[in-house]
Amino acid sequence: QVQLVESGGGSVQAGGSLRLSCAASGSISSISAMGWYRQAPGKQRDLVASITNGDKTTYADSVKGRFTISRDNAKVTGYLEMNSLLPEDTAVYSCYATIRGRAGRASVYWGQGAQVTVSS
Repeated sequence: QVQLVESGGGSVQAGGSLRLSCAASGSISSISAMGWYRQAPGKQRDLVASITNGDKTTYADSVKGRFTISRDNAKVTGYLEMNSLLPEDTAVYSCYATIRGRAGRASVYWGQGAQVTVSS
């Protein structure tokens, strides 16, 4: 069974940094896209960043230049480095990955979510 486990959320002051990790485990054949969405209270869920298996990255305009997404294919883990954090970055961050299992079927999996709180 495939799982995604997130780690690294927390609370920081504005201007600080956090790093989120998203580790896949289970019967994995390959991982194509990985990324993070975030959702603040009372707001819609928005895509923050994504990365393909060819390391092509995309970012929301609001985080460009501050956030960096990367992946370690050997460790089947994705990372979201968040710098110069702002109070408006406060949200629950959820990672996702499109994973093909050894049975040959690809599905989108989600992590459990990580709270990021930025105080002014």
